[in-house]
Parts: sequence; C-alpha cells; structure tokens
Amino acid sequence: MSSVPAFLSAADVQDHLRSSSLLIPPLEAALANFSSGPDGGVTQPIRTVVPVAKHRGTACGYLTQHQSPLLLRVMDGNVITAKRTAAVSAIATKFLKPPNSEVLCILGAGVQAYSHHEIFTEQFSFKEVRIWNRTKEKAEKFANTVQGEVRVCSSVQEAVTGADVIITVTMATEPILFGEWVKPGAHINAIGASRPDWRELDDELMEQAVLYVDSREAALKESGDVLLSGAKIFAELGEVVRGVKPAHCEKTTVFKSLGMALEDMVAAKLVYDSWSSGK
Repeated sequence: MSSVPAFLSAADVQDHLRSSSLLIPPLEAALANFSSGPDGGVTQPIRTVVPVAKHRGTACGYLTQHQSPLLLRVMDGNVITAKRTAAVSAIATKFLKPPNSEVLCILGAGVQAYSHHEIFTEQFSFKEVRIWNRTKEKAEKFANTVQGEVRVCSSVQEAVTGADVIITVTMATEPILFGEWVKPGAHINAIGASRPDWRELDDELMEQAVLYVDSREAALKESGDVLLSGAKIFAELGEVVRGVKPAHCEKTTVFKSLGMALEDMVAAKLVYDSWSSGK
C-alpha cells in the first residue's frame, strides 16, 4: 500500500539549504558530467514549455510518472530555483571574472537578486555593490534589506559603468544592457530573458563577448539573447569546469544561464539528505 510522500515547504527547504555555497561543489560536478556527453551519465531532454495565454504565462510540459518507492519527498521549488541559479552563476564567475574584481552590479531587485547577492558576498570580496531596478523603490528596499552596503543607482548606465561583474536578473523583453557601457574584460551573468523572443543584452555586447552557456542545446532553442543576436557559443560552463575549454577571464565574457533540471535535482538531494538525517 502506497503512502503520500511528505511535503517540504519553502520554509523547510530554506532550513535545510541555509547556505547556497553548499551547492557549489556538487553543482560543479554535475555541470562537468552534463558536458561530458554520454560518458557523464546525464540524460536531460530540452524542457517543453506550454503557453498559458489566458494568464500570460507558461507551464512545464512534462509529467513524469514515478513508482512509489522512487518518489521520496515532494518539496517547494522556489527556494531551490533561487539558490541553485545563484550558485551556478557563482561558479561561472569564479572561472570567468577578471582578476582583482572590485565592483559588483546587480540589475533587477527580485528574488534572484537576493539569492545572487547572498552567495556572491559569501564567495567573493567586492569593495562596492550596486543595484538598479526599473522601480527605484524596490532597489531601495533591496539595499535596506540585505547585509552590507549597497549603492542604489538611477540608471543602468550608472550602475554598470566600471563594474567588473554584472548580474542581470530582470524581466526585460528588450535589451537594457548595452556593450558601449560595459568595461572591457567585465564578466556578465545573464539570468533573465529565458524565452526565444526576450532579451537583456544588446547585439554589440553579445558580439564582443566570449559566450558561455549552461547548455548549448537549450540556449539555441530558448535564449533570445543568443538567437536574436546570432552570437556564437564558445563553450558550456561544464567544459570549463572539466578543463577542456579555457576560461577567457582576460576578455569580456557572458554566461547565459537558462537553468537545468539537473541543477534542481542536485539541490533537492542536498535538502533531502539534510532532512532525512534530522539536521
């Protein structure tokens, strides 16, 4: 007789995944395995997205049936998505940021801005952190909420000028970050614009930067920044982790992140292991 698996709420997940930094080692291994092809032991189809026009949104198109012994727990995915996305950005930044990076800029002030700020201030030593948001009040709330000093900027250009590392976590559908504003050699983590007709970065920036992605196949189907600019993908992040492709940290670099189910699984396993051990 099967039983209903326990549900771990967002608060439960947060309790068992307090530090996003715990995700970095297993995510690095997972990214390397993914980019190793069949030898890496990872099989992951491109996600199917079903438009929900009435609500101006989308829904995942996969339904997976599990035998009851395999469905161990059900858990809220919001915290997992926020933390694993930020952790992957931190991995990309570790490899691709310019030496002696001092200025971090975050464009956007939503959930991903908070999770990125948390892990980036844990993992790196920036002398200045800047925030911009289309609604300035949200940027000010962000600056007043997070630990450490954050400078609120009135425009994207002001925020990114001279920045060494830039994180874009916006809902923009057209470019907001322009190559002419970006410091040569800067590193950009592009997190928003996860649809083929949405963009955050302009053509100039996409053309002048060395482009890294989490998944080539996904980027060539889902990323408007890649598709609409015609930019050439240099490498997957997992290939850099494995050491088979170089990290061009002396050049302007873009890591286009779309997120993968593999990353959710890594985070969920950490939560499950912590929960099941009673920690």
